[in-house]
Amino acid sequence: MTSKPTPPDGLVIVDKPSGFTSHDVVAKMRGIARTRRVGHAGTLDPMATGVLVLGVEKATKLLGHLALTEKEYLGTIRLGQTTVTDDAEGEITGSVDASKVAREAVDAGIAKLTGDIMQVPSKVSAIKIDGVRSYKRAREGEDFEIPARPVTVSSFTVYDVRDAVAEDGTPVLDLVVSVVCSSGTYIRALARDLGADLGVGGHLTALRRTRVGPYKLDCAKTLDQLQQELTVMPIAEAAAAAFTRWDVDARRARLLTNGVRLEMPDVYAGAGPVAVFDPEGGFLALVEEQKGKAKSLAVFA
Repeated sequence: MTSKPTPPDGLVIVDKPSGFTSHDVVAKMRGIARTRRVGHAGTLDPMATGVLVLGVEKATKLLGHLALTEKEYLGTIRLGQTTVTDDAEGEITGSVDASKVAREAVDAGIAKLTGDIMQVPSKVSAIKIDGVRSYKRAREGEDFEIPARPVTVSSFTVYDVRDAVAEDGTPVLDLVVSVVCSSGTYIRALARDLGADLGVGGHLTALRRTRVGPYKLDCAKTLDQLQQELTVMPIAEAAAAAFTRWDVDARRARLLTNGVRLEMPDVYAGAGPVAVFDPEGGFLALVEEQKGKAKSLAVFA
């Protein structure tokens, strides 16, 4: 009798195709890795492509901490049209000639949306309002408000400005942009707000996520490639890439795995999650400093 192969522990960096939800990709990966224990670190809208970080088996315990890391995107913002969803998936709700918008005005609008800002997520988003997903309320025609949330846009750059004509004949401007931002930032909300500030409306027509924390497109695989050969980043390598590293001796490693709260060196104070490794390079736990001691966030030994 042949035993069922054990699914590997680790991260899978997927180059998500357009038209797939993040949940669709997780479902596909469950089939490829032959395990139910698969999760993702932060959703990507169906229209968007690019880096989606999945955890398999024990690595699912890393995902909540990875979801909080910085993200990077390449996208196209169309000035001159608004949509229900703030992206190209939704029905167009307004068209205005945007051909006269000056580059200086675009740059000034982008400057207002850079740094620490308050952002109202799109109504057609997965944000929960009183326990109900925002997109569900929107589909049911409810009139509701989503409170603004603090986000950080550390970089918002325009690479190209292209004159274009929309399907309804409206002259529009397409901006090719790059954005580096904190977790929870909606790029389509940036498109919406930039267009509103310029008085012509705006929405997102294309989006590609090029980085999640330390994981970039160059290490991402398409679902077809993963079907051919499952490429898993070992959990120790994934943790070392994403978190501050703390190497402990054999005695401390033993104490930690027995549930003892170790004293942490001052250098780790305020460092956020810290990955602890034993002398052989084995990944033991994710901890954070609390009153000088290591509080366990997740144990892997």
